[in-house]
This record gives sequence, C-alpha cells and structure tokens, in this order.
Amino acid sequence: MTNTTESSSSSAAFTEEERAAMKERSKEVKTARKGKTTREDDTRDLLAKIAELPDHDRALAERIHAIVTETVPDVWPKLWYGQPAYAIGGKTFCFFQPSSKFKTRYSTLGFNDPAKLDDGTMWATAFAILDLGPEDEQRIRDLVRTAAG
Repeated sequence: MTNTTESSSSSAAFTEEERAAMKERSKEVKTARKGKTTREDDTRDLLAKIAELPDHDRALAERIHAIVTETVPDVWPKLWYGQPAYAIGGKTFCFFQPSSKFKTRYSTLGFNDPAKLDDGTMWATAFAILDLGPEDEQRIRDLVRTAAG
C-alpha cells in the first residue's frame, strides 16, 4: 500500500508564485476598498509593474497595453493579482499574464466573465502568446473590441 498523504497534500499546496499573486490581490482589494485610487493611480501602478518585467514579457505587455487602451479608450487599466488588467464598469474583463509570473513557457491574454466573447455554447477565454506580429495584434484588437461590447 502506498502512502498518498504526501502527494495529495503537496499537490493541494500553492506555489510560491501563487501565494505571491494572492498577496498582491489582497493588497489591491484593500486599496480599492479605501476608495482612494484614481484611474491615473491605477494606470501608473500598472505601467510600473510592466516596467519591472523581464525584457520579452515587458515588450509584450507594453504592446498589449497600447492595443487595449487604443481599442477601448474608456477602459480602466489596473492590476489584478499583480498583473496588467483592464476593467469596464468596475469589472475586470481582460488581463495579461506574463510568462515570468508563474514560470510558464508562454504569456497569456485572458478574458473574464464580463467579456462578451460568447460564441454558442463554448468559446476560448485565454490565448497563449509567444510573440506578437501584425496579424496577432489585429486579432487582439478584434477580441478586445468584442469583449468590451
């Protein structure tokens, strides 16, 4: 008989990166509850977080930030679990997860419930990104425009 206690408890534990993301989210929620953040504050914090990223992630995040803010001018840039995100009407509808965040092989552009990407009974809510060419950027513009409604 094998001992499954160790494997089941270790598989349920959060990684260091996941714990750090949860701490960042807790800080974001506390700050928001105080009601003292402005769009300018949140944008500044987002841009500062992007500036801290490794070169490749930073280049992707900067490009995605430009695409999202150009495509949806009234979007509210903010941090969400310590990663760049964008909200409409107070609800985060899309986010960029850099590969360095959780040490993955690709970055991710993800969409949350408020995103209006519904397409039948099943649709994609996250897209892996290795690099961005003109066609990829246009696809992101189209996705963001649709998601924002």
